[in-house]
Formats: sequence, C-alpha cells, structure tokens
Amino acid sequence: MKIKFISLASGSSGNCYYLGTDKHGILIDAGIGIRTIKKELKEINVSLSNVCAVFITHDHADHIKAVGHLGEKYNIPVYSTKEIHEGINKSYCMTEKLSTSVHYINKDEPMKIDEFKISAFEVPHDGTDNVGYCIEIGDKIFSFLTDLGHITETAAHYICKANYLILEANYDLEMLRMGPYPKYLKERISGPNGHMSNTDTAEFLAENINENLKYIWLCHLSKDNNHPELAYKTVEWKLKSKGVIVGKDVQLIALKRSSPSDFYEFE
Repeated sequence: MKIKFISLASGSSGNCYYLGTDKHGILIDAGIGIRTIKKELKEINVSLSNVCAVFITHDHADHIKAVGHLGEKYNIPVYSTKEIHEGINKSYCMTEKLSTSVHYINKDEPMKIDEFKISAFEVPHDGTDNVGYCIEIGDKIFSFLTDLGHITETAAHYICKANYLILEANYDLEMLRMGPYPKYLKERISGPNGHMSNTDTAEFLAENINENLKYIWLCHLSKDNNHPELAYKTVEWKLKSKGVIVGKDVQLIALKRSSPSDFYEFE
C-alpha cells in the first residue's frame, strides 16, 4: 500500500497537509483557500471526493480558513475536539459556520477511519484548545505537531513514536529578538504556549532521535523571523553533533510557507 504525503502550505499565512493512500485521504488543517486546496490536490491526481475527513489542530485562522467550505459545501466530516469546534465557529474568518459536518474526537482516544488510525493529543499553544495528531497507516506512523510552545512529555512520546515527523521550527531567536514585532508579540511567540524556535526543535531532536525516524519535515516557519535554510542548518548541525548525518541516517526538509512541498510516496 502506497502512502502519499504533501504539504500544501506551512506557515503563519496558512497550513494544510494531505496524507493518503490509493483509496482515501485526509487533510490536517485547512488554513488556505478552497480553490488552492482543490488546485494543488488536482496536481497530484487527488479529488476532494477522495478526502474522507479533515482534522483540525486548533482554531487560529491560519489553520481553518477553508474548513467551512470543506465541511458544509463538500460534506466532508470535520474532526476536532468539542472546544476547538466551538472556537472555529466563533472565529472571524469563518464565513461558512460548521453544523452538519461537525465530528468530535477526544484526546488520547484513538479512532479509525478507513485505513487510518488517528490519535489526538494535547500540545501547549494558545488556541481555544490545541492538539497534535498521530496517524498510523499500516506499519507507518506520522506525527503532526504544527504549533506548540514547548515539548511536553506527551508531545515527546508522539515525536519519538514517529517514522515520519512534521514538527514546528517557527523562528530564529536572534531574528525574533532583533525584529520589528512589538514586545508583547515577541513574548507570546517565545512563551511556553507560543511557538518552537529552530534551536528548541534542533536540541530536542538531537537528544531524542531514534532509528525508527525516517523523515523530518520542519513546519510552520515564520515569514519575518526565520529562513528555510536557517531552520534546516540549525537542525542539521545539532544532529551532526550527535553523530546523526542528514541524508544518510534521516531525511530533513524545511517546508515551504505558501506553496506545496514535493510530493512523497512511501511503500
């Protein structure tokens, strides 16, 4: 069974990921326009009719922009916690409120949809409620942690469990410190319920990487406080300091903010 993965966008302007098989697919977040989602999926020969569910990590606008259209116009079930659904329908960006498409998922209670076994788990962030997702397809495990201020014991468990890891590297600390953002926003971003820096992510991975991890995609890079090359090099250098060679022992990719990644297929 082939497993297909692509990031349609990954950044503070919008986030959306597709994970699928030959028969079915799911979206993780829908923070870009519906036309863009349809167009980019068509490029990889995927129709919205193949998408059997959308899973939302939290209710910030850059993760939910198209979820109303997907749920109510295309009748695709939208899964998240009760609190996240309430936050979604209160959001200013929701011109199409969710009603018939609402489905609840509880943290730490795995559920099955077609070939996918999905577990939601708590992550520290400042949405109404916040989750990461661990998705098992056959013997392959994908973990998505897109927005989190620090790595908790729970988050660490799912990071270390993954064969394929999508993990935030949002900002470079020096760029944030010297940049134009107001003090309150800098403190929010770097706080325990904000975002992960390149160094935070690099240090955790260097100390905890195991032989089961095949791919790392660095996600949710800041437009103003990061560069893909900088995020990549920070993690690569830390891994190398522990004897882990990128390209040989593990694959490392810094995802594009507003355009699709490469299209990956795994058997």
